[in-house]
Amino acid sequence: MENNFDINNLVRENVKEMKPYSSARDEFEDFDTADMIFLDANENPFENGVNRYPDPQQLSVKEVLAKQRNVKTNQILLGNGSDEVLDLLFRAFCEPKTDNVVTLPPTYGMYGVLANINAVENKEVLLSQDFQPQIEKIMEAVDENTKIIFLCSPNNPTGNSFSDESVAYLLQNFKGLVVIDEAYIDFSKKESWINELDEYPNLVITQTLSKAYGLAGIRLGICYASAEVISVLNKIKPPYNVNELTQKRALERLDNLKKIKFEINSIITQREELLKVLLDVKFVEKIYPTEANFILVKVDDANKRYAELIAKGIVIRNRTTQPLCDNCLRFTVGTEQENMKLIEVLKQL
Repeated sequence: MENNFDINNLVRENVKEMKPYSSARDEFEDFDTADMIFLDANENPFENGVNRYPDPQQLSVKEVLAKQRNVKTNQILLGNGSDEVLDLLFRAFCEPKTDNVVTLPPTYGMYGVLANINAVENKEVLLSQDFQPQIEKIMEAVDENTKIIFLCSPNNPTGNSFSDESVAYLLQNFKGLVVIDEAYIDFSKKESWINELDEYPNLVITQTLSKAYGLAGIRLGICYASAEVISVLNKIKPPYNVNELTQKRALERLDNLKKIKFEINSIITQREELLKVLLDVKFVEKIYPTEANFILVKVDDANKRYAELIAKGIVIRNRTTQPLCDNCLRFTVGTEQENMKLIEVLKQL
């Protein structure tokens, strides 16, 4: 789908002109030479498993992801969590105090935080009452300095996915980048937009190993985009942004797709059980449809119910301060035992 997208119109001038830092491991890239003596990077020579710098391009991890996701390695960038990936997008494409981005509240709060940090205007266009993008209002908010539209689908904190028609319209008609945050895609029946990467040059997808893959503690975020977009991000990323321990742990986990699939199915099963029980909880006024590993519910008094659950040893998220989320609580789906305890407490309140 051609929409006359030209990446050169988006990249900041200073980024176009800069010469990226070249690390010792960028200059010597062959990691299979066990008999080589490395005296190039001022490392401690005593082997302990992590005395050497990690692969700055994380090729082993990228090769596994490329095979599993049916993309090329030059279409992948890895970051210290999705937050670093999102920050790199701001720094590569948004000129401070000049450019702007569009976000769709209620949504993931870091888009707005990163816009502030990078001195980029954040134009907020509320979702509709059924939590879908309001396309006409989004296009009205766009101007010649709008570089990125952020879509979180399935959306946090609402749990629903955005319609394919809305996303496709933006990809076809917006001249900047459309970033689809798919942190929760593994819990949805919808296909990832990764299958459309070659169709839309302005499509950027972020995913993570924090949710379905159970690796929140290692901080590994993933960006899938055209080779052109990835090369710009590679230019400005820190040289060793993903550490050796993270890369090793990611490879171990990615080699165990059967276990991951089992855990995802378990979470989805528990989610459906929780949805049924919530129907009978007296103070729950509305349960929103979800395709994520959490459920958003509207209650009679969010602050009161939140405090009651804390007192019973259960920590949930109070989202009542978010737009369109008045008196809403967000429940993450736990293990069967954790959910049984939650259900027991909910019935007591």
